[in-house]
Amino acid sequence: MIKQKLSYKVSLYLLVSTYKLNNTMNESYKTAGVDIEAGDEFVKNIKSLAKSTFNKNVLSGIGHFGAFYEPDFSGFKNPVLVSSVDGVGTKLKVAISYDRHDTIGQDLVNHCVNDIAVCGAKPMYFMDYLAFAKLDQKIALPIMEGFAKACRENGIALIGGETAEMPGFYNPGEYDVSGMIVGIVEKSKIFDGSKIRKGDRLIGFSSNGLHTNGFSLARKVLLDKFPLTHRFATLNSELGEELLTVHKSYYKLISLLADKPYIRGFSHITGGGIVGNTNRILPDGLSIKINWDAWHLPEIFRLIQETGNIKDAEMRKVFNMGIGLVAVVSPEGVEEIDKHLISINERSILIGEVI
Repeated sequence: MIKQKLSYKVSLYLLVSTYKLNNTMNESYKTAGVDIEAGDEFVKNIKSLAKSTFNKNVLSGIGHFGAFYEPDFSGFKNPVLVSSVDGVGTKLKVAISYDRHDTIGQDLVNHCVNDIAVCGAKPMYFMDYLAFAKLDQKIALPIMEGFAKACRENGIALIGGETAEMPGFYNPGEYDVSGMIVGIVEKSKIFDGSKIRKGDRLIGFSSNGLHTNGFSLARKVLLDKFPLTHRFATLNSELGEELLTVHKSYYKLISLLADKPYIRGFSHITGGGIVGNTNRILPDGLSIKINWDAWHLPEIFRLIQETGNIKDAEMRKVFNMGIGLVAVVSPEGVEEIDKHLISINERSILIGEVI
């Protein structure tokens, strides 16, 4: 195991079943499929990417076995740490088949940011995990560049991670990725849904496409019939490019609205759709009513539904359907929201109410 001062390390694993020794041949670690020197070179190449996200809270060059972050609790009476961990699911299959990897890192960071931002948290730092059959820097570096780009855009530090080479566990050319995020929120400002009331309105904000959910169904429906290089006139892009559109970050939007008195809560629309995810923040005895005609269904969802002959109920359960974030607001807040979103070029859509 190789550990670096910036808390980035490359863990080089080998399954026992793939490593055979006998009296006539001494196999090296590299011969068995693990290249320590390549791992060292990769760590050197990503140091500058990680450093580009650092702020005054990151204590670099201290420990070899962990990442150090000194949080600033000034301005908090009762600070609470909020954390989340996630992956990007089978969207990886699309990235691997289409041989484009620069969006995956952004997907993961933004997904994790959204998950804690809807709780009211300010993200502080992010850590990643990458695993390959064999480390390929032509794949790994674009992923890391995506991590760093999204971290800079969201104002958080990429303080560490791990890259594992595991021959015999993954097929050649395949990889897996996951990430962990930590943020902070004042306890009294946590969005836990307790303020939501009957009659509150549901305000939707557009997604960038599938984001990171529903790809098992989308791949089955579309890729059995069309190559990723197929160009649809309605999409104005190749299918692979459309499917790899970056998962949108809503952190700036949430930050602009979080302290407004009419905001009752937020839901990040991931697997489970608008209803499934928004129900998670509702008090007992309440549910939601959605006006599904309130917005235009993006073409990618229409293409999936028509190609696969999928019923509305299934589509709405699996996909975000063009709405990536829902804000629950009091009735008087409906006319106020857009006034605060001009600076980030966002518009709200009244999509339903709490019943």
